[in-house]
Amino acid sequence: KALIDAAAEEEAVQGEPRAWMVSLFDHEEVGSDSAQGAGSPVMFEAMRRATLAVGQALGEGVVERMNRDSFLVSADMAHAVHPNYPEKHEENHQPKLHNGLVIKYNTNQRYATTDVTSLLFREVAKRAGVPVQDFCVRNDMGCGSTIGPILASGIGIRCIDVGVPQLSMHSVREMCGTDDVGLAHKHLLGFFKTFTAVDSILDDDY
Repeated sequence: KALIDAAAEEEAVQGEPRAWMVSLFDHEEVGSDSAQGAGSPVMFEAMRRATLAVGQALGEGVVERMNRDSFLVSADMAHAVHPNYPEKHEENHQPKLHNGLVIKYNTNQRYATTDVTSLLFREVAKRAGVPVQDFCVRNDMGCGSTIGPILASGIGIRCIDVGVPQLSMHSVREMCGTDDVGLAHKHLLGFFKTFTAVDSILDDDY
């Protein structure tokens, strides 16, 4: 929806040097290793073909340069703090319902977020006027993963893992805040509309 809405705005599209793309995969909950999963080359092949269709004149290495210049938002869900079990969260990492998207971190690379990608996504939030939250699992607890690390390690693309906060993940009574649907849409709409400008403020060789 954010991509569709952004593409409908002439100001956002005019002069935009990057191509926008959304990829939806099957089998995330069983490892992503399938022809339709994030472990397949389907997304990378689509990026490569699109790049070669318009950028062959840019010379050798155009696909590799496109990969390094791209930015992937791995959007899933996130663990909101449960009122009955607040001790399961770190004191300063307790995402709440109705408070916007959560940036997810893990030093063991269960999430693909880095300092740089977090900074960029926060700046997008600032420009869009939306809140953003943080989640890092406790050191003495296990951590699930997402397709972010799978895709990021596939071609070295910059990546951030984010999610809408929810309670009771993977149970029969999962729930999230209604406000967070609108906040996520506004944040991702802002991403499509402002990321190129945000990315240009960094003088970084990342």
